[in-house]
Amino acid sequence: MKITDVAVYKVHYQSFMVRDSEYHSHPGPGHDAVEHMLEITLENGVKGCYMGPIYQDLVLSAVRPVLVGEDIFMRERIWQRLIHLQRLKTEFSDYVLCAIDLALYDALGKTLGIPIWQILGGYRTKVPCYGSIMVGDTLEGGLDSPQAYADYAQKLVAKGYHALKLHTWMPPAVPEASVKLDLEACRMVREAVGPDIPLMLDPYHYYSREEALELAKGLGELDFLWLEEPMDEHSIASYRFLTEASPVPICGPETAPGKYHSRADWISAGASHIGRTGALTSGGITSAMRCVHLYDSFGMTVELHGNSIGNLHILAAIRNGRYFERGLLHPYLDYEQPKPWLNSIYDPMDDDGCVFVPSSPGLGWDWNWEYIEDNKE
Repeated sequence: MKITDVAVYKVHYQSFMVRDSEYHSHPGPGHDAVEHMLEITLENGVKGCYMGPIYQDLVLSAVRPVLVGEDIFMRERIWQRLIHLQRLKTEFSDYVLCAIDLALYDALGKTLGIPIWQILGGYRTKVPCYGSIMVGDTLEGGLDSPQAYADYAQKLVAKGYHALKLHTWMPPAVPEASVKLDLEACRMVREAVGPDIPLMLDPYHYYSREEALELAKGLGELDFLWLEEPMDEHSIASYRFLTEASPVPICGPETAPGKYHSRADWISAGASHIGRTGALTSGGITSAMRCVHLYDSFGMTVELHGNSIGNLHILAAIRNGRYFERGLLHPYLDYEQPKPWLNSIYDPMDDDGCVFVPSSPGLGWDWNWEYIEDNKE
């Protein structure tokens, strides 16, 4: 089944999210924004679709010639050509590779008439999730203090979340961020939700070794499930130091480049207790599944970064992944409200704190095509 066309176009929408200087998300005033829709068309008329961060010019000039004429069932050959293209096309990030990989899988699933998690090898039809709280801010009524985190954590547990992760304050947007402030927020959240709710922390990413160890020791006293990315992930040696000394499990790497190759190096170095990958940060389902199987061969649990629909399909097809990351969550935002280009969210949560896996063919997006057509450029 040959690929006949590749198209990318912009879709305008009203966004209430802004980015700080470090590119972290925060609630903000409404403004016009765009997202990119990628469509890969097959000779049977099926379209594989993905909405996300995509460089339009790159895809049309460099990726389209690689894909057009290829057989959709020759996924490994396509994958190898794409990752080789990344070497000299520096703008061809793993985020863009993820978009292409997921659109290809979407087309494949629609052609076969089954969801992606069944193609990968079905293991379960729903996945436990945790509420992933957005990074701290200075907004009144937002996440501007340890007490604000505690109050919001209680509300999330009341909504049905059985586990929570904090993203605390990130300099330079919030200069007063510190290990002391992080631990105070974690302590107050633990007291607010009680001893039976699993808690995790994703703090400032550039602490020193001493600061990271101080943070880890404090989290150990609070019985946290894991700590992720408290230092620059380019230094495997620093994470080996932390993993050997930490009383709380270290989870990583999240943003370190190198896909499954770098994960193998982290494993051999003993640089984390829990593995970390994800469709978005590792270059799609194809790459993330390699990471998952690598971790499984070492008897390691793997946590998937982000709430992407690709991660949900991966988690439904594996044994060694515990949670789906549901978020990012904030008092000012309604996570249950779908994006305007969707009729419904793809990760509804049940009363048991689990997310059901899409059952329709392909990725399972519930597209609002009327909105897309009216707002595309």
